[in-house]
Amino acid sequence: MTESVPAPSDRMPVSILTGFLGSGKTTLLKALLNHPEMDRVMVIVNEFGEIGLDDALIEQVDEDAVLLSSGCLCCTVRNDLLDTLKSLFKRQAKGEIPPFDRIVIETTGLADPAPILHTMMSDGFLVTRFTLDGVVAVVDVVNAPWQLDQQYESVKQAAVADRIVLSKTDLVSAQAVAEVESRLRAINPAAPILPVIQGQVEPAALFNAGLYNPRTKSTDVQRWLQEEAYRDTEGHVYHRPGEHDHGHDHDHAHGHDHAHHHDVNRHDDHIRAFCLVYDEPFAWNKIAPALDMMVQTHGLNLLRMKGILNVTEVDVPVVVHAVQHLFHPPAKLDAWPSDDRRSKLVIIARDLERAQIERILNSYLALEFA
Repeated sequence: MTESVPAPSDRMPVSILTGFLGSGKTTLLKALLNHPEMDRVMVIVNEFGEIGLDDALIEQVDEDAVLLSSGCLCCTVRNDLLDTLKSLFKRQAKGEIPPFDRIVIETTGLADPAPILHTMMSDGFLVTRFTLDGVVAVVDVVNAPWQLDQQYESVKQAAVADRIVLSKTDLVSAQAVAEVESRLRAINPAAPILPVIQGQVEPAALFNAGLYNPRTKSTDVQRWLQEEAYRDTEGHVYHRPGEHDHGHDHDHAHGHDHAHHHDVNRHDDHIRAFCLVYDEPFAWNKIAPALDMMVQTHGLNLLRMKGILNVTEVDVPVVVHAVQHLFHPPAKLDAWPSDDRRSKLVIIARDLERAQIERILNSYLALEFA
């Protein structure tokens, strides 16, 4: 039913660090590289020069990898990410570079994290050796208000994130921070938002966001899915200012003053976040092609989908995960996380209402697949 992918415990976690130019990714990365908890972490960057590595921290250098005194390895993307990851894996196996047990990829100069997520989820070599731990998005609270209005990529970064780091919070008022947090919460209800000054944050707060928790050596569906975070959104996410009313403010639920924000083109007004719950089990040969067709047809606007499915063919749950038009290979879990055996799909979408998604999925479920 599902491809034979090694257990997560046998695969190395990979975290993706994204954020707009000037958001504070480099400051965050530099602080992380000095942290003792990063001693077995490999950081992949576009250029060493961009993060301004302190010469005093560098113990060993070769053409594309640097060992820091904290024990952290730093490496540049040589050709493309796939080649770099394969090379690092093989070099570690041969003992050419010190061992590491986590990778952090910084998306400098590449605003959209989706291509990296697609690489991590689709390449056979990577899928069997690495596991996607999560996306960390750095949002600059000074520039976020206009970026979320005008730059769709910044909304997309926040939408697919598992952790959101709010930078430069010391440069604006508490009210300005609260307004940005409120907008981010509407885009992505489940991701913890971490206010950070000068990149100072515990690495543990950023990592282990995936389905598998290397610390406890177990899968943690509830922490990964966090479907309870979407319950609060059901009431007011669908009617946002400028959407149906051409300017009248119906968004008191957020506690915002949108007097200067009545712009129907505000990018975050187009984002919907919700959880679909199904009481009856699915036949795998129905739900798998139906989800596949939905993602193939509407993938551009399905920013992220996570789910736990009750399927009739097996007694254990099946976990599904998609980023836009691409599915990660489904995974069978050892057991249900609780007595609740309902199927749940958490979806973050653009310009697709909950009712539309339900209608689309139901129409595909009604089809006969050969």
